[in-house]
Amino acid sequence: MDWEWLRDFGKGMIKPLLALAVVIMAMVLSYLQKLGLEGEMIYAIFRSFLQLSIIGFVLQFIFNQHTSIWIIVAYFFMVSVAGYTAGQRAKHVPRGKYVAGASILTGTAVTMALLVVLNVFPFTPRYIIPVAGMMIGNAMTVTGVTMKRLRDDIKIQINLVETALALGATPRQATMQQVKRSLVIALSPVLDNAKTVGLISLPGAMTGLIMGGASPLEAIQLQIIVMNMLIGATTVSSIMSTYLSWPSFFTKAYQLQPKVFVAE
Repeated sequence: MDWEWLRDFGKGMIKPLLALAVVIMAMVLSYLQKLGLEGEMIYAIFRSFLQLSIIGFVLQFIFNQHTSIWIIVAYFFMVSVAGYTAGQRAKHVPRGKYVAGASILTGTAVTMALLVVLNVFPFTPRYIIPVAGMMIGNAMTVTGVTMKRLRDDIKIQINLVETALALGATPRQATMQQVKRSLVIALSPVLDNAKTVGLISLPGAMTGLIMGGASPLEAIQLQIIVMNMLIGATTVSSIMSTYLSWPSFFTKAYQLQPKVFVAE
């Protein structure tokens, strides 16, 4: 077995270890300011090092395989973790983890399928897994915010919603304004990022390509694709989450579920 890549990995870790100097600086500042974050910083750095090292070896294994099954396995694993995390953010939404997982799966799968069909990306692990990771991460954040905001807005305006229901509105009609508001708030950061990309900071994909030796023109081509796919995936996922979550806010008699809006 060729272990040359493992030796290269060990040599490549010298610079990341040297970069710990800036973390030590942050810890010293935390200590001097009596913030008490030193332990959390150590834990965060150790965890990130461990997680990234593991995923690096896993990706190295997957990239060396000649089957698409590992793409699907990695994709569903990322969706599962993202659904759980987004569900934790919206913990008062009934079956929030399943709603988030289904929404993220739908939004990212539809977007990825469209990109593959249009031959924007080849269906290979080296392309699909990193691209899917970016989409799933953003969809996770947006979906969690959408679900939490929708539930909180309905709770704040519960009298208006109940009045609309009493006047004969359907649950969807009674909560239309809350749905729109939650979607706008959740999607605004993604859209703002697209508006200012390249002006305030260089995004990760573009920066990685430039540091890897690609020309800036090649880098911006990929970054434009990334921004487009993020807007598509997050929009589909967030809208899907409202359709899947709001029915659980109501009874079969079109009344609000008290238990959903009592807990804090």
